[in-house]
Amino acid sequence: MKAKALTAVLDIGVMALALTACGGEKPIDVKAIMAQPQAYVGSDTCKMCHLEHYDSWKMTLHSRTLQNAQNNRDAVVVDFDPDKIRKSLGKLGGQLKVPADQIFIPKFEEIRYTIGSQWKQSYIVEKNGSLLVAPVQYNLETHSWSAYHEADWDQRDWSLKCGGCHTTGVDLEKKTFLESAVGCEACHGKGSWHAALPKTAVFEKRQTIVNPAKLTMGVSAQICGSCHNRGTSTKVKEADWPVGYAPGRALEPYYESNVYPEGDVKSYYAKDFIQGHHQQYLDWLQSQHVNEGVTCTSCHYVHQIGLPPTRSQTVGAGSRQCFECHNQLNKTSAHAIHTFANCIGCHMPKIATSAESGAVHSHVFICLKPKDTLKNPKLPNSCQSCHAHKKDDLKKLQEKAFPGSGDLDW
Repeated sequence: MKAKALTAVLDIGVMALALTACGGEKPIDVKAIMAQPQAYVGSDTCKMCHLEHYDSWKMTLHSRTLQNAQNNRDAVVVDFDPDKIRKSLGKLGGQLKVPADQIFIPKFEEIRYTIGSQWKQSYIVEKNGSLLVAPVQYNLETHSWSAYHEADWDQRDWSLKCGGCHTTGVDLEKKTFLESAVGCEACHGKGSWHAALPKTAVFEKRQTIVNPAKLTMGVSAQICGSCHNRGTSTKVKEADWPVGYAPGRALEPYYESNVYPEGDVKSYYAKDFIQGHHQQYLDWLQSQHVNEGVTCTSCHYVHQIGLPPTRSQTVGAGSRQCFECHNQLNKTSAHAIHTFANCIGCHMPKIATSAESGAVHSHVFICLKPKDTLKNPKLPNSCQSCHAHKKDDLKKLQEKAFPGSGDLDW
């Protein structure tokens, strides 16, 4: 009995101490916090409560869209040898707007930041207080160099042209940014209120951050579309990203996408298929997936616990992703010949250009047929992605293989 009594006394003492401690805390004024302007706080703040999501995000390319080469020299993925670079550029011949021996190549110590680390890598230097993308970029898949705006590179302010989609918290007036990554707040919105509110303010805390998974399909997809797009800002002249846009808002008031019917023949093939990189959102808008409610995050994840199955951050590896929804019922025609079930090879052909032609998958999700190329030679087709005769004249090739076939509809 004495032991039980002693235990009860100790329990009461502990409770009293706890209540005293709680009573001694200064209550947080929720209204005062939410009366302050919202601000970016950085992903390192978010990780204090969301460590697992932070760790999984660190395994994605979003976490290293921009790397500080001054602090981490290993961010540069290739031996920066000017002679080798010029030799590689020289192979491009007439494609260059400036002779290879006159293209600016930064010294290794001049590189402030690197952009990219998996498919290609570009290099940012500083000139007269502005960050600029150097006119050379390295292509990791082909181990070659290509030119990038070699004629006007020093007139293209990186913060204005690219900054908002490679970093988080860009200030165009100060030419600064908070975080050298597509951080948590790039998709969830500014986090100062959310971070300052106590966990006990459950409902207020939930209202101060954007969860894309709880938005309607179109609004959620526009978060991805704010960067995987091509166009111009409606708010700031000459800016190529949606200045002022925030996750959860409608994108159109802040950004005007380029479209083929209005004359953008550089970014599009005929029929509105993209031929440039970071335009997947524009492709997707033309696809049947839009009508069926299949969005970016139906196939791609932004952060996921564990090792990613593919470098494209898809939920399933390769065409297994397609079979999450589709069943192969038809085994005739092309489906009979291509028995390896490579959906992506035909329905997502690599027809867009990143560093080099044919580096980016189409996201319209239809098979581009040779007959379309016969009608318009500028439009590529799915077969060309694999078959060796992709550069041959299709009409001559068809006549050679099948004499008299002329106008057959393949």
